[in-house]
Amino acid sequence: MMLLDTCALLWLSQDQKKMSRLTLQKINDAPVVSVSAITGFEIGLKYRAGKLHLPAPPWEWFEGIISHHDISVLDLDIGICIKASELPPIHRDPCDRFIIATALLNSIPVVTADERFAEYGVKVLI
Repeated sequence: MMLLDTCALLWLSQDQKKMSRLTLQKINDAPVVSVSAITGFEIGLKYRAGKLHLPAPPWEWFEGIISHHDISVLDLDIGICIKASELPPIHRDPCDRFIIATALLNSIPVVTADERFAEYGVKVLI
């Protein structure tokens, strides 16, 4: 099992050259690939702010991508929300903090280029 951060999901769907061949192979070979529900929120915010261009509205795009790549969505629950609030202030991005908390509580690696994830003890795949 592995968790894609928001950038990794965007790269998987739009620009796989930003990921190493090894990481792409690990994604393809993984029995379960997931994203946090907060990724939908982050994509929606970037889209509305004009920082992200998608070929369809965020909900339609997101549903299509997770279906096409057989990605599961991990919901935010109270445990993840509390864990995200308790993390040391290494990373200030609240969306990334939810992704980090999800990875820690589920003991799963994260596909991300953000090296700060590892500072929380998260196994990082680039």
